[in-house]
Amino acid sequence: MSEDAERTSVRQKIISWQGLVIGVIILLLIGVTAFVIFQPIKVLQRMYLAPGYALTDQNGDRLTNEDMRGHFVMYNFTYSGCREPECQQLDLVMKELQDRLDEAETADTPVSFVTISFDPEHDTPDVLRAYAEELGADTSQWSFVTGDPTRLKYIIGSGFSVYYDQKEDGSWQFSPTMVLVDGWGIVRAIYNARQRPINVDNMIEHLTGLQEEVAASDGVGKLGYEAAHLFLCYY
Repeated sequence: MSEDAERTSVRQKIISWQGLVIGVIILLLIGVTAFVIFQPIKVLQRMYLAPGYALTDQNGDRLTNEDMRGHFVMYNFTYSGCREPECQQLDLVMKELQDRLDEAETADTPVSFVTISFDPEHDTPDVLRAYAEELGADTSQWSFVTGDPTRLKYIIGSGFSVYYDQKEDGSWQFSPTMVLVDGWGIVRAIYNARQRPINVDNMIEHLTGLQEEVAASDGVGKLGYEAAHLFLCYY
């Protein structure tokens, strides 16, 4: 074969491979677009990375964010001595969600609950344990924790972006908030009772949606979910 013919053959092979790659990319894009259009997917926004922490629970044991790795986790922020209606509302929502957890199709993904108290001076492990008992919480999956005040300010205020401050009379003012974090440690939903009513049905739907996204994290189905994030197809 002449040198020119050999060069031509090599060029043709390169062009052929380029055409094949481009064709595959186009087919994938068409498939993803069709999937999103004809089988619309809704996702929870990937908001930001949840903070790391090491806190003490109602049994005096250490609980860290790494213990929650691979779990869907619902957090709330309060203190045991709060008697404001907003506090009681969040307590009831957390309890109802735990009681109705079997309605959320989360397959093998564990779901955990963490209540973080920002009043460590009063909320000792014994007090937190009594608080959990008062609520009827299943502490095998619901932890009540607190820790050093400075660290708490970093975790709750800076990490979870939840405001709180102590008043002159010793009580606390704060933003009644619940935060949903996925198994990768990413905040996926924020529920603020002062912005809109907190609905347990919505939370169950969100947990089910997270599990569907996890199930599709391997394989072609992942492309549809990534497209949903790309096109901002949020709940």
